[in-house]
Formats: sequence, structure tokens, C-alpha cells
Amino acid sequence: MAIVTVGPARVHYDVEGPSARIDHPTGPRSAPASAPALLLVHGTGSGGAVVNWGQTAPRFTTDRTVITLDLSGADRTLDDGSPLTVEALAAQVIAVIEDAGTGPVDLLGFSMGSPVSATVAALRPDLVNRLVLVAGWAYTEGDEYLRNLFTLWQRLGEFDPAGFGRSVTMTGFSRGFLNAIGREGVEALVPNMPPTPGTLRHVALDLAVDIRELLPRITAETLVVGCAQDATVPVENSRELHEAIGGSAYAEIDAGHVVFFEKEDEFVRTVTDFLGSAAA
Repeated sequence: MAIVTVGPARVHYDVEGPSARIDHPTGPRSAPASAPALLLVHGTGSGGAVVNWGQTAPRFTTDRTVITLDLSGADRTLDDGSPLTVEALAAQVIAVIEDAGTGPVDLLGFSMGSPVSATVAALRPDLVNRLVLVAGWAYTEGDEYLRNLFTLWQRLGEFDPAGFGRSVTMTGFSRGFLNAIGREGVEALVPNMPPTPGTLRHVALDLAVDIRELLPRITAETLVVGCAQDATVPVENSRELHEAIGGSAYAEIDAGHVVFFEKEDEFVRTVTDFLGSAAA
């Protein structure tokens, strides 16, 4: 665990590898130091990196150092509670990269973390080796679906916390996945992202996202990953990101928004194929 101060925020982050010993079927070994570090940026929710990446991050540590951070609004990062901006969260990511001392990183952002990561790549190309944007979007105002969904979340968060949890669960996962895990599994998911003050700060930020002017400035080799059954950030938004970032690659996974829960193996393979081939 490490902490870096960025303005009023004490940003919590974790680093795993390359010296960490990893358990494998053939016995433990250390991750090699040759690959760039991979920094994972979480999406909306005060659970932060633990909720988003707790299960999936270890899948990447066999090949590289993995950094996870908690942006302002997440429980483990303390700040003054002021409204959030994409630029302020991007500054936190930049500070973590510099503080970790691993050099330029491969940067992956999920959902809210996607516009944040794209902003980092646009403003500090020297710090981003390759960029992966998962289930992201470029702007909210002018997209009536996103504007209404995030406004509904604000309303439910204030007046109906249980309804907030059900709305997030319903839009976060595909119908097929919810039916496959059954009622007990679904009920276990409902309280997974409570409408804490930090979560609602993230939702307010989601409503304000507009990074369209920054996208042409991205020079890092980029992969955009869309989720075909995404009911939180519909897949058309990922396709628009791909079109707006010159030379970017595009992959689509048949899953809901939280793709690394629904299709973890395919998600990990998609990311590692892109990072691996680029590193070769």
C-alpha cells in the first residue's frame, strides 16, 4: 500500500509484482520485470479498486507489475469532499504513475475510469505506453440515454438507496448473466455499490463528462473495448470512442457493462493479446 498527496486528496494505491511470488500449477514464480507496468483505473463506486479489480488484477500479475489506485470518491482515498472533475482525477492517476516509479505504464480504464484514462493519455503522453478503454464514453450532455440514467441514479441515491442498488445491478449486467446466477446471486449483487456520498460524487462527475476535444491528442497505441449488451454505457459509445481516436483498435465482447465479471477469461485474453503483441 502507498499514498500520494494530490491537492487535498491522499490517494491510496497498491503495487503488485514484479517481485511478488505468484502461485501457478507448476509452482510459484516471480513475474518478469521486462513488461511495462499495467495501471488499472476503476469505474463509478466508492468501493474503488477492490470491488472492480480485486478478482481480475491477479490475472495480470504473472506477466507484469500491476498498479491499482482509489480515485477520490472511493473509500480508501481521503479528500475534502469537493465536486470531482475528469481533470482532477486524471491528475491523481498521473501522480500515482510518477510516485510508483515504474516509468511509462500501460493504462486501462473501465467505465468512469475510461474518460479519466483517456485524459491522462492526452495530457501526458510521456507516461502512457499503451491505452485500453473499456465500456467508456466521451460525453454525457447530448446523449439523452446517459444523461437520464445518471440523473435517475442521483435521484434514487438520494431518495431510494435500495432502488439505486437494483438499478445499478439491472444495468450493470446482461439479462442472460442475471438469469444464470439466479435470484440468490442477484440479491448478493444488489448491495455491491451503495449510494454513498463518494459514489454519488462519481455519478455527478459522470453527468459532466466531455472529453471530445482531448481525444485527437491521444498518440498512445489504443484498444477500445465495447460490451455488446451494455445497458449502462451502450456499446455505441465505445464505437464512437474508437472512431474518434486515430489508429485505435476495437474489440467487442458479448457481455453487459461489468465485462470482467461476466466474461473474465475473454476480457483478460482480449487485454493481454493487445498488450502482449504490442510489447513483442
